[in-house]
Amino acid sequence: MATLTETPAALATRHSIVNGRDETGAAGVRDTISPADGRPFAQVSLLSGAQAGAAVEAARAAFPAWSALPFRERARYLLRARDVLVERADEMTRLIAREQGKPEAEGHAAEVLPALDALKHLASSSEEALREEDVESAVLVLAHKEGRLLQVPYGVVLVISPWNYPLSLPLICVATALIAGNTVVLKPAPATTLAGLEVGEIFRRAGLPPGVVNVVATDDAVAAGLVEDPRVGKIVFTGSVATGKRVMAAAAKNLTPVVLELGGKDAAVVCRDADLDLAAQGIVWGAFLNAGQTCASVERVYVEAPVADEFVRKVVERTRALRTGDPGRGDTDMGPLTLERQRRIVEEHVADAVARGAKVETGGETPAGPGFFYPPTVLTNVTHDMRIMREETFGPVLPIMAVSGLDEAIRLANESDYGLTASGWTRDGDTARRLQQELQAGAVSINDCISTFGEPAAPWGGFKQSGIGRTHGLAGLREMVQWKYVTRDPARAPKLWWYPYGEDLRRLMASAVRALHAKSAWARLKAQLALAGSSRFRRRAGVARVVQNADKLL
Repeated sequence: MATLTETPAALATRHSIVNGRDETGAAGVRDTISPADGRPFAQVSLLSGAQAGAAVEAARAAFPAWSALPFRERARYLLRARDVLVERADEMTRLIAREQGKPEAEGHAAEVLPALDALKHLASSSEEALREEDVESAVLVLAHKEGRLLQVPYGVVLVISPWNYPLSLPLICVATALIAGNTVVLKPAPATTLAGLEVGEIFRRAGLPPGVVNVVATDDAVAAGLVEDPRVGKIVFTGSVATGKRVMAAAAKNLTPVVLELGGKDAAVVCRDADLDLAAQGIVWGAFLNAGQTCASVERVYVEAPVADEFVRKVVERTRALRTGDPGRGDTDMGPLTLERQRRIVEEHVADAVARGAKVETGGETPAGPGFFYPPTVLTNVTHDMRIMREETFGPVLPIMAVSGLDEAIRLANESDYGLTASGWTRDGDTARRLQQELQAGAVSINDCISTFGEPAAPWGGFKQSGIGRTHGLAGLREMVQWKYVTRDPARAPKLWWYPYGEDLRRLMASAVRALHAKSAWARLKAQLALAGSSRFRRRAGVARVVQNADKLL
């Protein structure tokens, strides 16, 4: 990691990265808290509004040279960043365990590997995906022109990243923006700013020019100013629905386009023909991965009644076997929640469910002692009038509802304001296809869950209030560019429709309407002969060019 400077309180302090250099914040410091014991272990200096604005300016100044680099040169920088991350993978997972609470094995699997795969994929596939395209005109009188479609970068991309995946989420967004020719200002979440600064350090060690990647530690007021900065060309925000709405409203002041990757209340449908051992094992992992703090966590299960009791028994057995504790220990399956306030939300959802008749099969009680731990919890007898089935819990709770059949399961799964991912568990091909077609979500997996995030060629994003736009894959890459149509006219004659107007042009245009769009071939032919008789048409449109493109008269 980058060098930490010692403070009088003996807490090491990290600083923002602006224009390739460490920038000591002028707006005070913020403690970094370990969720395993609730104690501060480092500090981050916070930038003032002017300092944060300087980061945007640094990115703006670096944009012309960076965007002018060939794709292959930008790809080489991404591959160097990949090499740096490979070398520092153990350091990064230790930091994530300490700052965010994810066990180190999970840090490798869910943070480091997806980031490495994305860097490799972007470096190898982006040039072809963003290649210029020739565009043949569909209009007769424009057919002689040379047309091309370009995909050009926005300029400065502001990436606002969350605390639940503090390495993979921002790094992939930053890398996607970079390969498309943009420069970046990354604003990491307050709770995991150290990991966000390490993303900047990875690109700095990869040798990127100053100003291309800037990482800013700020308070909320300064962050709001970044969103409204007119020098920002696009915003990529990952976080809650409530904050996403505020980002979108603020971005609208400058009509800054946004990508919003927001919350989820992702459903799993367990069919009566499912392999129940596989379904239980997969859904327990999908519910409790990262202590349930995953936007694509399995937060609702609908299981067909004939197999419900057996499925619940298998889920409870596997849940009770999970080992919760210090994320730095190799034998820990689930660490603490990252934030104490998030644990309170989990407690409130469970209490509401129990008060309305839910049954706690295992877990459900906050343990005594330090840290923000909460046990993996399974609930049954749940209904849709409970918060646990409607609101995003973002914690280690798995509610299971028995349903009469597949129709009811799909209907209830779709009764949500969210639609990020969903999963179906079945051995029947026709049932699998129906689930893939009818479940309303940005990604639907059969006999698996969540892992679509790890596929760099697949788009990531959701329906409804789960967000706008996509990250990852070709769709995510094209979020980082804007379409530009360019044309060149080699002809020297004035255009047919230019001034001066007059009765002859009126008749000519009326003939053109019929020549190109009359219902019958005979009517079109008559109008085409009338066009050919017009001296203005012959002089300005060019008969030879018309003959060369006669197919467009059909």
